[in-house]
Amino acid sequence: MTHSSGSLTGLTTREAIADALYRGVLGLDTNDFAMFKSALVEGKDTCFDLNGTILNGMDEINYKIFNFIGPLDTTHTVSNIRVDVKDGEDTASMTAYAVAQHYKPGEGCAPAARRLLTGGLYFIDLVRDSSDALWKIRKWTLKSIVTR
Repeated sequence: MTHSSGSLTGLTTREAIADALYRGVLGLDTNDFAMFKSALVEGKDTCFDLNGTILNGMDEINYKIFNFIGPLDTTHTVSNIRVDVKDGEDTASMTAYAVAQHYKPGEGCAPAARRLLTGGLYFIDLVRDSSDALWKIRKWTLKSIVTR
């Protein structure tokens, strides 16, 4: 399943910042690498911190996050998004709560399927990409609170 990874029209600055997170989790849930990649800054400085395990750069993030989670049947639900941005700035930070369900491929609708349910907090640093005007994640920190 492929979705447009381009920018949405008519978003406020805060909505455009939150959209980076929405693009990231939508890309994971639909196994759409273009959508996932559109949420992240290209380059070696991009960082994903998974409970203290640090992944640097798109190659490592793709290999250890997207290639692992993308093919699964997943739903990532985010809420309580708080955005901190100053007018006219090209950097921002965001926090959010997240709950995610993970099933083996094709087993998401099976009532007795084993699953991994996790919930936690996201702490995200973002920048506005001058090449396409999209807000993108530079550092995405996940602090898991519940895993079952």
